[in-house]
Amino acid sequence: MIETATDYKSLYEESTLEIVSLKHEIANLKRIIFGSKSESFIPQNTASAQLSLDMQAEAVATCSVIKAQKIEYTRQQVEIKKNHPGRTPLPEHLERREFILEPVEKAEGCKKIGEEITEELEYEPGKLFVNRYVRPKYVMAGNSKIIIAPMVDRPLPKAIVGPGLLAQIIIDKYVDHLPLYRQEQRFKREGVNIPYSTISDWIKNGCVLLDALGESLKKMVISSNYLHADETPLKVLDKNKKGTSAGSVHRGFYWVYHNSIDNLVWFDYREGRGREGPNEILKDFKGYLQTDGYNVYDIFKENSEITVLHCMAHARRKFFEAKENNPSVAEHALEQIGLLYAIERKAKEQQLTADEIFELRQSEALPILESLGKWMKETYIKSLPKSTIGKALGYSVERWQELMMYASDGKLNIDNNPVENSIRPVAIGRKNYLFAGSHGAAERSAMLYSFLGTCKLNSINPFIWLQDVLRRIGNHPINKIEELLPQNWKPLA
Repeated sequence: MIETATDYKSLYEESTLEIVSLKHEIANLKRIIFGSKSESFIPQNTASAQLSLDMQAEAVATCSVIKAQKIEYTRQQVEIKKNHPGRTPLPEHLERREFILEPVEKAEGCKKIGEEITEELEYEPGKLFVNRYVRPKYVMAGNSKIIIAPMVDRPLPKAIVGPGLLAQIIIDKYVDHLPLYRQEQRFKREGVNIPYSTISDWIKNGCVLLDALGESLKKMVISSNYLHADETPLKVLDKNKKGTSAGSVHRGFYWVYHNSIDNLVWFDYREGRGREGPNEILKDFKGYLQTDGYNVYDIFKENSEITVLHCMAHARRKFFEAKENNPSVAEHALEQIGLLYAIERKAKEQQLTADEIFELRQSEALPILESLGKWMKETYIKSLPKSTIGKALGYSVERWQELMMYASDGKLNIDNNPVENSIRPVAIGRKNYLFAGSHGAAERSAMLYSFLGTCKLNSINPFIWLQDVLRRIGNHPINKIEELLPQNWKPLA
């Protein structure tokens, strides 16, 4: 029961805050459904005059003069004729099928004075073919011993699939996001009936061959002294979970660890989002661990051999979402964070070394970070903690030391974007194949994403790498297995 003016005031403030929060939630939902996903921000003082509707006569007159000058200058430049560079030449490694087109009216005794060549880029759909290995049997005269050549090494000796087809099936699903049932339909169009279950078994047995290589990659990723970490959900069919007779859908997670120094990535599948996964994977890790601020990683702050740093992009996103709530505060924060990113672009464009980046950050970024951190604390005290801008400020104030940490070493990143970029193929893939068929299938998928993600980071054609590795891995020495990892791999001459 409301009895005093104080009670009314308290109720009014709570209601106002709830309305603001609901309006913000609705605005975010509209932006997600209808709006742009970009979080670009242009400060008002640097925005183009074309974006302003407050047009004064004097300004228009001034603009007209400037515009005329620009047009006159442009016309002078246009008068200088330059040869068109023409089309980009087609790559030399492509097969050339040559067609000679002789003129109909060519008479006897004509002398060839040259030729005109036109190249056309064409395509033929990939075709299935059969490798037929014929091994003649011989018997020596007077000897019953049969002589026959040994069979060539095949990745799955008891299956009809060759290394090229198996590699293409894996690439189609985990790089180009083509579910297996669609691949089955494509094979049928070629007149070959390969059941879905058979294709699944091929992938499963192929992953058994790659298990040792996967362990080698995981070991190499974790041995780095600088890792990015993030996680992303995945739907998994679980026969043991209550639901229909066929089981129900479980929400599992890929925990992703990205070594941005050596361009390696490892996907670790776990059934949950608790700290058990990172605790096990990172039990021997020493160095810098960059995360998005998820509290599961807070336990590593207690480890003296691990330095935790956070992601500026996540802090920035909070202020971007709070622009409607308090434009002046949010835009000031976005402008200052934008200056920090401008420094990072400068370092990248100039291709600075880690030591040079450290010096640049200390001289230009550190003063901005210290000033911005102080301003955030002062502003947070004056804000409603439960408001959108209050939450944005609170998020950064609580983590400011971890957000500033990147400036202490030139090899560190300002944000966690490297690992998020590695996660993107998963986000696209699960929209197509929807779920993994079992927890075991999710674990195999994690290993394949690790290999193919590392191929991408090292600009390696994943099909060529995987086809070659499937051919060789059966006889490759286990103590030299790391030679087949994408970043170390060299094709046979």
